[in-house]
Amino acid sequence: MKIAVLDDYQAVAERCGNWAALGADASVEFFTQPIPAEQLPERLKPYDVIVAMRERTPFPGTLLRQLPNLRLLVTTGSRNRAIDIPACRELGVPVCGTDSDPFLAAELAWALVMALYKRVADNDADIRAGRWQPVIGQSLKGTTLGLLGMGKLGQRMSEFGKVFGMNVIAWSPNLTPERCAPFGVECVGKQQLFERADVVSIHMVLSASTRHLVGEAELGWMKETAYLVNTSRGPLVDEQALCRALHGGRIAAAALDVFEQEPLPADAEILQVPNVLLSPHVGYVSWQNYQTYYHDAVEDIQQWLAGSPVRLLEA
Repeated sequence: MKIAVLDDYQAVAERCGNWAALGADASVEFFTQPIPAEQLPERLKPYDVIVAMRERTPFPGTLLRQLPNLRLLVTTGSRNRAIDIPACRELGVPVCGTDSDPFLAAELAWALVMALYKRVADNDADIRAGRWQPVIGQSLKGTTLGLLGMGKLGQRMSEFGKVFGMNVIAWSPNLTPERCAPFGVECVGKQQLFERADVVSIHMVLSASTRHLVGEAELGWMKETAYLVNTSRGPLVDEQALCRALHGGRIAAAALDVFEQEPLPADAEILQVPNVLLSPHVGYVSWQNYQTYYHDAVEDIQQWLAGSPVRLLEA
């Protein structure tokens, strides 16, 4: 049995899973670099089992139909919109997921909020350059946190904001005051959120209707002193519009963990704009979460071999 573990960028998968438990007949190969899309059919053709790292490598039906040996697809996490589940079902390939810390991305989002308010990156750069206290941070207390989305992550962010004395407002297309009330959050209209928030943090699912949810108009509604934080999905924000807003000083700064193209190309425009704090899509990354991912991935393979697959993804 040949197993491919994809997109192991930080070379942790081998250490975080007990792959030896699969037995001597299992040959496991770990890929630490992304495979170009045009090479995927040929490179992945030999494998019986593929372990995908979240949505780093897409698996559309066109690719799946070129993998005649594929018998099991495992993804870290309990959802992967980059896998064509109906095509897998048609081909008789089960798709299994893993457990994951559902609140981990909120930790990074809050770290980015704090870094923007307290000018952490600026202070680090200044002190290394011999400059002492040239910038001034801000207090969080009394400022307004605007949340795009009030699912599990938005709810956790609202708790963080409340602890720091912030006023918290939220919007999403179907959000109601009743859903916000238990968290002490004010439900507002979309334009009102962008106009009132001192920092907007995005916690939405990417879909056709939410692509470029934050664009020229929304950035134009924001205060010149406001911040934008995105730890959800890159295409939720029109990256070119954001670059223009930052170049033009229309908003104070942004912090991004996700991008329209990942890994971020060396010539990406966002690397050239001022007042942007960048992170390489690590909102779900921690040693503990990796250990959960790869422990469960091994268990998924074992249970599938035993004829009792677990954590099957149905959609």
